[in-house]
Amino acid sequence: MNLVAAERIKLLSTPAPKVLAAAAVIVPVVFAALVAGAAEDPSTVTVGVSQAGFQLGIAPILALAMASVTTEYRYETIRATFLAAPGRGSVLAAKAAVAGLVSGAIGLVSAFGALGASALMAPEADLALDTGADWRNVAGLAAYYAVAAVIAVAVGTMVRHTAAALTLLLGYAMFAEALVPAVPGAGVEIHRWLPFNVGKQFLIGAPDPAMAPTGPPAPAPSTSVLGPWWALAYYAAVALALLGVAVVTTKRRDA
Repeated sequence: MNLVAAERIKLLSTPAPKVLAAAAVIVPVVFAALVAGAAEDPSTVTVGVSQAGFQLGIAPILALAMASVTTEYRYETIRATFLAAPGRGSVLAAKAAVAGLVSGAIGLVSAFGALGASALMAPEADLALDTGADWRNVAGLAAYYAVAAVIAVAVGTMVRHTAAALTLLLGYAMFAEALVPAVPGAGVEIHRWLPFNVGKQFLIGAPDPAMAPTGPPAPAPSTSVLGPWWALAYYAAVALALLGVAVVTTKRRDA
């Protein structure tokens, strides 16, 4: 618990993570308000549409979590951290836990803020959380962001350099995965098992059948063949596997 407390203080005591956290909340909420306000037919503003901006919030979430590791390597304070807590695996686990919890909290605020903004801008829209899918679409953002944060900590630990790690992970999460289905042959099948695509299966699942083709933009559905909760388990397992690789890598090289 002392390690977790120390990592919480280090993460939240500098301005940059606070700015990134604010961006991860404000951008999706503003996007939801703009989409709902521009809708000509309130019936097209669904719970799924209110959450369309979650993909805009993933970038600051990844940057926030990654910086919890790469900033220490940049300023070489990681050596003092490892001297104070020789168990390097425990240090990385604490960093991942703090980044995951903070990112999960940000996800909850962002998701319910976006839902509230949509209701404010389109008061006639049906935005009640009546089904399990609706609740996953909103409250599930906490889990989606939390797991993404663990992945970011793992990648940041392995790469160490902030700009390189952020470019690599953002490029993968926001562009590379979407391009895989275009690869001839097994591209479509491979895409079904890529982590962020599978994570979206838990969050948004299949397309909303009530969504009009000409209505407001909704998040693109996942192509995963897993059920929602199995998708979350797979997504989390990939994150933990990457964190395990990061721990092994860190133990084998100098700080």
